Amino acid sequence: MKLLKTLFLVGASALSLAGCGPEDVASPGTSGNVTVNNTTTGGTGGTTGGSTATVTAATGCPTIDDPQGLKDDGTITGPTGTWRVCSLPSRINKSINLPKIAGLLYQLPGRVNVGTDGGFTKTAADTNVTLSIEPGVIVFGGTGVSWLAVNRGNKINAVGTAAKPIIFTSRDNILGLNTDTSQGQWGGIVLMGRGKVTDCTSGSTAAGTCERQTEGAADPALFGGVDDADNSGKMSYVQIRYSGYVLGANVELQSLTGEGVGSGTQISYIQTVNSSDDGSEWFGGSPTVKYYIAVAADDDSLDVDTGAQANFQYGLLIQRTGGGDALLEIDSNGFETETPRTNLKISNFTMIQSAVSASNEAADQASTLFRGNSDVTLYNSIIASPNNECIRMNGSGATPATLTPRSVVMTCNATKYLGTGTYTAAQVTTAFGAGANSNRDDFTSTLASTYVNGANEAGVTATSVASLGSSFSATTNIGAVKDSADNWWAIWTCNSTTANFGSGNSGACTSLPTN
Repeated sequence: MKLLKTLFLVGASALSLAGCGPEDVASPGTSGNVTVNNTTTGGTGGTTGGSTATVTAATGCPTIDDPQGLKDDGTITGPTGTWRVCSLPSRINKSINLPKIAGLLYQLPGRVNVGTDGGFTKTAADTNVTLSIEPGVIVFGGTGVSWLAVNRGNKINAVGTAAKPIIFTSRDNILGLNTDTSQGQWGGIVLMGRGKVTDCTSGSTAAGTCERQTEGAADPALFGGVDDADNSGKMSYVQIRYSGYVLGANVELQSLTGEGVGSGTQISYIQTVNSSDDGSEWFGGSPTVKYYIAVAADDDSLDVDTGAQANFQYGLLIQRTGGGDALLEIDSNGFETETPRTNLKISNFTMIQSAVSASNEAADQASTLFRGNSDVTLYNSIIASPNNECIRMNGSGATPATLTPRSVVMTCNATKYLGTGTYTAAQVTTAFGAGANSNRDDFTSTLASTYVNGANEAGVTATSVASLGSSFSATTNIGAVKDSADNWWAIWTCNSTTANFGSGNSGACTSLPTN
């Protein structure tokens, strides 16, 4: 179970959360236009870390195709300069494009809906709204309860470039108030599709009518259907910073939440930073994700559940020292009799948990957790968790969770494995099968610069991914980053004390790029 968050009353309208860690309290963000002195900001490396004011506010907001238009909410000033604030309408009823304009930020003033929910099945009544966002655009959540809801039958087209990533962030990030432990300052991005789900809010899996409600949404934000090829749009070269605001007791948003997302959706080159919940969570559907980075998530770096048929390749999961819960949490929340079973295929992940947190000890207990109605195939991956057990499996139901590893190497504490429910630690040890299929649980990590393969990693024979499906690219190495010449993670990312991705990128996550 996820750790229960503590709620505080903020004013008369919003709730803020105590972060997943037992002592860190996340800021809910400030309210109103605030001007701060142009001081330098923290963070590590990059072209804008510690920059002084250079930005001049745009003169006004652009015209968009939606008749409601953008609201000019004046300016906001922070360490990088002064920006024009253009607020999106609460519901986008017509496809629009947000252009990159110097000195201009787009604001989510609260929940912003992309189109109207088209229901369980695609019909001619779908609003078919697409929110397009140009490379280099910055969008921020103006309040704790700000989030972007891409409803069924509608799409997002947020396609940045390596040189100009799209950044979703918080108001406090604009103001220069954040540190490397800030989190939970706005909601996040939620993609709602028509893929199959389990653990129904309404309907049933047996009847093929299962739907779910987005966790914590006060108004309906439904997802689910029977179209596993559904298309919720495209996101690429996107940063999502300081998200995860709690909308209700034990129900919170992630940086990126995929809900019934179909295989027609294209997700790649995503960096999540300091989510107060998961880096990303995937409820059902058939998502395919490549090049995924989760930095300092305060719960799980990657959470997959409720019948998802998910494919992930190339991932860096890096938790803050002493923070976060599990690197992977894969389950179906106890609904072992429902189908489809959660089926996750992963290849080429490097997963790093340098120190054990109180949250992990109280909840998932190991660096990875496989439980419920889930089947996980884990190929060509590295678990670097020297101070924690590497794998916990919880057995429940007639056919409990399964794990199929190939070319997986682990650096663990002396215990290495935990078994709960109907599983014993000995059974989990057998499931991993160290010594066979190029799996090792006695591995000495030689990772360089935190996440780049060293000599020991290079010496491990990779397993062919051909059997995993057409979405997987042929690989000759384990881990996410083969060597110093493998730089898919460079330029478009931002830096923090948890993970430094070098100079020449968008700079410190606590600051903003000014180009």
